[in-house]
Amino acid sequence: MSSTRNGENPVKRVIKDIIAYLNYEAYQTGLLKMHPHISVMSVQETINELVNTNKSLVRFGDGEIGLIRGINLNLQNRSDELVDRLKDILKYSDENMIVAIQDIFDGVDMYIPRTQRFWRDHFLFCRKIYEKYCNPNRVYGSTSFSRCYITIEDKSKCKKWFEDIKKIWNDKDVVVVEGVSGHNGVGNDLLDTSRSVERIICPPSNAFASYDKILEACLEYGVDRLFLLAIGAAAKPLAQDLFRKGYRVIDIGNLDTEYELYLRGAMEKMPIEKRSIITEEENICAGYSKYLGEITKRIV
Repeated sequence: MSSTRNGENPVKRVIKDIIAYLNYEAYQTGLLKMHPHISVMSVQETINELVNTNKSLVRFGDGEIGLIRGINLNLQNRSDELVDRLKDILKYSDENMIVAIQDIFDGVDMYIPRTQRFWRDHFLFCRKIYEKYCNPNRVYGSTSFSRCYITIEDKSKCKKWFEDIKKIWNDKDVVVVEGVSGHNGVGNDLLDTSRSVERIICPPSNAFASYDKILEACLEYGVDRLFLLAIGAAAKPLAQDLFRKGYRVIDIGNLDTEYELYLRGAMEKMPIEKRSIITEEENICAGYSKYLGEITKRIV
């Protein structure tokens, strides 16, 4: 029998989709209860909080929830230490640190159809994780604030979202913590509203194995800096630790990729050329000399 693109039996895939759909509909109609109910801001509400306050943000995508479930990620191996940190952060109660999760608890209509299927499937397998570790006494931010284009059904909102996001670091001295090929804000105007940009370059995979070195490099900066983190699951404990030491931190995840897709008017995910640029020579050839000058530390 033929299989789906990822090797899954197509009949099993259809059955799983049906089960996930029925399970989610049961939840939406009240037949299936979540205990406790989880409250999540909208994308715009999350952005507004970041623009209008000095709150920090840490975001949980399906990958971080997968780590808690016991699944390795492509770019981050699971460890008990990391998973314990993720569980702690998911239920973190300090109101000045927004914990963002996927906004799937009041419907998935904002997403394109295949993404709706993905999140119904995610809900089927991960509902109990949210029930166990989420804090019923807080309102969560929306992880989609940094995934606010390619999977969104109504793309008419995206321009305002990106324009508002740029206000977060307006006239701020920014430190970007990213992987070697991250290039956040390079070749586009995403960070142009900031006063200055400096960068700490981290390993492209398994960044948590270098966690102590990354944290040490960040702590060399004063608390007046705004940290933007884009190092996958390792960004979660880093955001919490920096926040506890008085820094403002925003875990931006794949925001730059979303912005690149938005600028291209893409309707499907597509390769972003700068993501394949690694060496100094490649960066110079691409015209990224300014980016190279912004790098203050490399963690290898």
